[in-house]
Amino acid sequence: MTNILLICSGGMSTSALVKKMQESADKRDIEVNIWAIGDAESQEESKKADIILLGPQVRYLESKMKQRVDNKKPVAIIDMLVYGTMNGEKALDNALEVYKNFNE
Repeated sequence: MTNILLICSGGMSTSALVKKMQESADKRDIEVNIWAIGDAESQEESKKADIILLGPQVRYLESKMKQRVDNKKPVAIIDMLVYGTMNGEKALDNALEVYKNFNE
């Protein structure tokens, strides 16, 4: 099971993307746990994640998140087009690819 954490300003705008990513995973029998939060909650929640994805609107948090996880977990920014179109399948594929490449 891969734990994928999405972070945005308040945690609300990514909720729709989380749902679409989970639907895509379910259709393909991929075991993932995906959830979204706002930056204010990221200190504790980042400990539970295998990969952290940042909404494009909070891309400025990338270095802060990498420091928070001591560069021991991948931190990536969700592509603006993928985010804007709420393409859950593409977002999931990108997350899993980043996770795989980080662990190779």
